[in-house]
Amino acid sequence: MSKLVIFTAPSGAGKTTIVRHLLDQYDQLAFSVSATTRQRRPHETDGADYYFLTREDFEARVAAGEFLEWEEVYEGQYYGTLRSEIDRLWELGKCIIFDIEVKGATNIKNTYPDQSLAVFVKPPSPTVLIERLRARQTETEASLQKRIRRASEELTYENSFDAVLLNDVLEDTLRNAEQLIETYLQD
Repeated sequence: MSKLVIFTAPSGAGKTTIVRHLLDQYDQLAFSVSATTRQRRPHETDGADYYFLTREDFEARVAAGEFLEWEEVYEGQYYGTLRSEIDRLWELGKCIIFDIEVKGATNIKNTYPDQSLAVFVKPPSPTVLIERLRARQTETEASLQKRIRRASEELTYENSFDAVLLNDVLEDTLRNAEQLIETYLQD
């Protein structure tokens, strides 16, 4: 059976760090690259970090039914998972790992309830989460405020997933994430 591992959290909680670590540790995992209409950041690569699409292209693909899930996360900024990405990775015999926002995670879990492990990454506190977002220095003040408002809402989803992973001490968090993956992959 093809498996999915979904890591979800508010922006800044550390899910990307965890997912990158797990990808380095487990050859059977493959990263699901999401599509987005947001601007590419200087360190990002199209096709590796995201598939960067124009809004028009994204909307046309939505209309054509090409997305497993998608959402307008921020005004004018769409994010989604292309069905072709899932098919591509499953054809390679991989277990797919996602780094995705909570509504998209919920949609994937609902679509594949018996094939997925959904993990909510919880920051130590809302204050620490805001500090992490500020420390990134990747946002304007306006976009940072949008992320903070959205994070407050997303924190309420904590108990909607299969497991909660507290991201306080990174080494402990990574070890706990490895234990979750090893148990899930053995089932």
